[in-house]
Amino acid sequence: MDRNEFLKGLGLAGLTATVLPALNGCHKDDVSPVTTTSGSNGSSSCTVSPSETDGPYPLYTSRGSSIQRVDITDGKTGLLLNMTITVKNTKNSCAPLAGVVVDIWHCDKDGYYSGYAGQNGYLGTKDYTGFTFLRGRQTTDSNGQVKFTTIYPGWYVGRMTHIHVQIYTAANSANSNGNDSVITTQIAFPDDVTQAVYKTSLYSAHGQNTLTFATDNVFSDGYTNELCALSGDTTKGYDLTHTIYVSA
Repeated sequence: MDRNEFLKGLGLAGLTATVLPALNGCHKDDVSPVTTTSGSNGSSSCTVSPSETDGPYPLYTSRGSSIQRVDITDGKTGLLLNMTITVKNTKNSCAPLAGVVVDIWHCDKDGYYSGYAGQNGYLGTKDYTGFTFLRGRQTTDSNGQVKFTTIYPGWYVGRMTHIHVQIYTAANSANSNGNDSVITTQIAFPDDVTQAVYKTSLYSAHGQNTLTFATDNVFSDGYTNELCALSGDTTKGYDLTHTIYVSA
């Protein structure tokens, strides 16, 4: 889907997509580090996590072995983000769910996604056809967990900072369009941490995202069950933990 078409669906067609600055990543910043433990790590009750859109940039044609990896950076720079996602099954008293496939993807610190052309942003129009940066796939272990090494996502007009997540049974993991996924959802970020990150030298050229959860078309109906927990600081990076509840 073209980003302009997606933003049109959000009522933002007249806006120019703005995203984040290109700077070398994962080093000491010019601002004081902010040590944070923030967020809710998903719902504390045994209820299925919210379903959300996979748009505007899913990449169903590149979901083979090339993205079955822990480190999904592919050379992209930004503040280090170590992710641990836990999947639990509401049909089994919310026990950890082993053996399901977890796909994640998000934009780079400049607000662009891999795999698509014609992306308009503050650095101009970019063509990342053929790239798979910041996309990954792992299978949950006996604790229902997968881990990824990535960077703190940037932002673009119309959306709060987020990561897309899609979960499949092993039998349906080769699906080409997402219709057989167990869930398609998103991970939201605590805004106080995001603002601190966007003040660092890695992200500051683009400035702050003025959108709020109340005006985000995906999260405006509620985001607390999609809010991740973060610990760390703006010098060394963050550890993200999040639990996703599925009915499987």
